[in-house]
Amino acid sequence: MDKREKKRFAVLETLSASDRPLGSSKITDILVAQGMEISERTTRLYLKELDELGMTENLGRRGRRITAPGIQEAGSARVLERIGFLSGKIDTMAYQVDFNPETMAGQVVLNLSLVKPSDITNDRRKLISKVFAKGYAMGKMMALFEPGENFSGTVIPDGMIGIGTVCSITLNGILLQHGVPTVSRFGGLLELKNSHPTRFVELINYDGTSIDPLEVFIRGGMADYVGAVTTGNGKIGASFREYPAGSIETVHAVADRLEEIGLGSLMCLGNPGQSIYEVPVGPERAGAVIIGGLNPMSIFEETGLRIQSRALSGLINFNRLFHYSELREQLAVL
Repeated sequence: MDKREKKRFAVLETLSASDRPLGSSKITDILVAQGMEISERTTRLYLKELDELGMTENLGRRGRRITAPGIQEAGSARVLERIGFLSGKIDTMAYQVDFNPETMAGQVVLNLSLVKPSDITNDRRKLISKVFAKGYAMGKMMALFEPGENFSGTVIPDGMIGIGTVCSITLNGILLQHGVPTVSRFGGLLELKNSHPTRFVELINYDGTSIDPLEVFIRGGMADYVGAVTTGNGKIGASFREYPAGSIETVHAVADRLEEIGLGSLMCLGNPGQSIYEVPVGPERAGAVIIGGLNPMSIFEETGLRIQSRALSGLINFNRLFHYSELREQLAVL
């Protein structure tokens, strides 16, 4: 979006945010107050262009009001402004993780999915357990939230429960505590053949999206965890991350400890400069493939049920989590 387009969008955005028509003078005052260099004459020219495009309507002395096409255009443009939002959120939440693997106390990052209890059939529950058992989830731990409970600003609706799965960004946060920075490059679908990973068949760069890639792949029906846990052939969610070459021993040590306590997610860690599953890595970095934390929830989508899932939903104390093998008993309590 060039400088001229940004100013025209700013005019449209100002009308979109207003609950009443605005004149060119008022719009200019608002934009100038926000630090934009724009004259009333320029604002009038942009309004005329927007009128011609059908995005605004001239009401005479009352000013302009935004039209339905204008509202749609404003929403689309906001998506472009949010590119890179996910990368920023990843870094922010990693910084907030304070879980200590030695004391097993502190907070980890959680994904949240909303489901009706009646939709958690025995068949689905068993498949979800297989995803955990096969090591295709972020560790072995999960959480449940009852109707009316508030988790990080999301209130669980009546008639539904919240299922929490540990987000793999937890690993970023714990490594940061050990002085190891993480570069999260992309989220993708890793193809399995005979239970062995072969290559990434889909990927979305974190700095080029406002939505978690795994949410996109699961909602789009592109993943295949049912196949992965039943025949060994399927597609599972994973992310590609990089670490400084000199941090390999620390990454291994932290990953091994997390595996012991049920928070493991490291599928493989390469040597400095070594490509992994056809993904190139720089000479001063080591690449790693990390299992996606939202993976078990794909079972619902793959068995015909649309659910609402959000990665990086919030932070939760580790002591609130339980082992996936207890899911049936925990559901009975709710």
